Amino acid sequence: MARLVTRLTERLGIEHPILSAPMALAAGGALAAAVTRAGGLGLIGGGYGDSDWLRTQYAAAGNTRTGCGFITWSLAKQPQLLGEVLAHRPAALMLSFGDPAPFAGEIEAAGIPLICQCQSVAHVRQALEAGASVIVAQGSEAGGHGQTRATLPFVPEVADLLARESPDTLLLAAGGIADGRGLAAALMLGADGVLVGTRFWASREALVHQNHHAAAIAATGDGTVRSSLPDIARGLDWPKPFDIRVADNAFIARWRGRDADLRAASEVEIPAYREAFMAGDPDRAAVIYGEAAGLIADVPPAGEIVARMATEAAEHLRRGASLVAD
Repeated sequence: MARLVTRLTERLGIEHPILSAPMALAAGGALAAAVTRAGGLGLIGGGYGDSDWLRTQYAAAGNTRTGCGFITWSLAKQPQLLGEVLAHRPAALMLSFGDPAPFAGEIEAAGIPLICQCQSVAHVRQALEAGASVIVAQGSEAGGHGQTRATLPFVPEVADLLARESPDTLLLAAGGIADGRGLAAALMLGADGVLVGTRFWASREALVHQNHHAAAIAATGDGTVRSSLPDIARGLDWPKPFDIRVADNAFIARWRGRDADLRAASEVEIPAYREAFMAGDPDRAAVIYGEAAGLIADVPPAGEIVARMATEAAEHLRRGASLVAD
């Protein structure tokens, strides 16, 4: 298999410039370990913070080298979880959605690379001030939480900023990347690699109900929407301006434009939503995937996804080079 050698592969000691996103509840130890074994780097989704869940997922990952990621504003409510994860000596620690500065010192003292996922130029500057080793420029095409910037212009803008102000900082592209074409494009935009969510969400090792996988396979990229409704239905107080990209399903249709009504009915609706999600009902609860669902037609092992992406990207880069006439 062809190898793509970038600053990311050299610095993290991996074979392919591919990281799996630390998706809350979906990215467990088995998924992270499978991505790492295939030559990328898998990140366990620390999400909103659950010590027992993290312990279980690290056991599932075994001795395989993995990283971990947290939702920053939620980690601030249980800061002791950071120490618990650092004790596992993760290959990297990723923070998203909030100021990383309060945690950066502890991560640096542990000698662990800090990855900061950013949705705006202001976030990038905040991450650099905190000493981030890796910046993730996340476009709004991504599944799950994010903001408004599009991947295609955002990644090169961040690449230019880093080249001017922090040239040793690595850059990952995220949002809508699900195959080798996306990886090749990200590298041409100035990224050192990619952080991939939805494509690994649709893998055998992901902790995702089969009904949700089926919904994603049947979907096109048109069938998603950004909304605050799933967070209201889960009783999660997400800070503005973040919202979540999910399938545009019956749950969204029922409450669209009625945020206040859903909040008012939370005593009944939160338990009903939780029951529907646990049952894998793709209509009565959010199915969390991004626009890349339109590029997904199967649910293979995660290692196969890594191999496909790397091989396809190398082929596209070679083909692109052949278009250049001297």
